[in-house]
Amino acid sequence: MDIKLLNLIHDFAGKYKALDLFGIFLAQYLPYILIIAFIILVLLEKNWRNRLYQLFLGSLSILLARGIIVEIIRHFYQSPRPYVTLIFKPLIDLEFSNSFPSGHASVFFALATAIFLSSKKWSYYFFAGAVLVGLGRIYVGVHWPTDILGGIAVGILSALIVWKILPKN
Repeated sequence: MDIKLLNLIHDFAGKYKALDLFGIFLAQYLPYILIIAFIILVLLEKNWRNRLYQLFLGSLSILLARGIIVEIIRHFYQSPRPYVTLIFKPLIDLEFSNSFPSGHASVFFALATAIFLSSKKWSYYFFAGAVLVGLGRIYVGVHWPTDILGGIAVGILSALIVWKILPKN
């Protein structure tokens, strides 16, 4: 099933230059735009307590997701990336590391969930951005679809844990 979904998305890679550039943008550059948008969203918050709460909720959610949970899972579960298993050159350069769960998906779904929990208005844009980053990572050939699903679960769970623990403003 993973190979079929990967092929459905990745099979267009290398056929259309514009589509490849768009996939690379989603996989490599959209994450920076989402982080900058988060910083702007926090800075635009007028109430300093809400600003601090949003900053901590988002940052700690990302830290828990990518810095702790993803690393623990990758330590115990070895999963090669699609380009290693299927022997092809991905559209972006990447050092060899385990594939599951996706660190990018965990970061951006943690961030989108944190924004949803503190300010629903902008969260839909962040969820859409997180989905696009995940699809881009599959398109360029560095993640399996299940890697993205695992990252989604880790990201959402991490934000919910931090939200439960972090004192409300």
